[in-house]
Amino acid sequence: QVYLAESGGGLVQAGGSLRLSCAASGRSISRYVLGWFRQAPGKEREFVAAIAWSGGNTYYADSVKGRFTISGDNAKNTVYLQMNSLKPEDTAVYACAAGWNVRITTTQGSYDYWGQGTQVTVSS
Repeated sequence: QVYLAESGGGLVQAGGSLRLSCAASGRSISRYVLGWFRQAPGKEREFVAAIAWSGGNTYYADSVKGRFTISGDNAKNTVYLQMNSLKPEDTAVYACAAGWNVRITTTQGSYDYWGQGTQVTVSS
């Protein structure tokens, strides 16, 4: 079992930055892919970014490429999502997820464990 706890959400003006954190516990995530997803009101949950814990490969949705950066801290068992140049359309609940021993994927069903999520609100 892997437990995921997100933090770092909040209210920010357009053009601003936030850094989300996702702390993993329960078991080693060395063979996991860690991903960030988001769900805006009235919309489906969508993929944002992912990182392979072993090797550090990353992948981003086109909508955030060049603005968001996903990274991991092995010592802290924590994955981060640095979000810059935020836009009102980035407003959503952001959740992290972990998938065991899979390649980086945008498919939600490939992720086994999910956090509760953290709210990000970007004002115009």
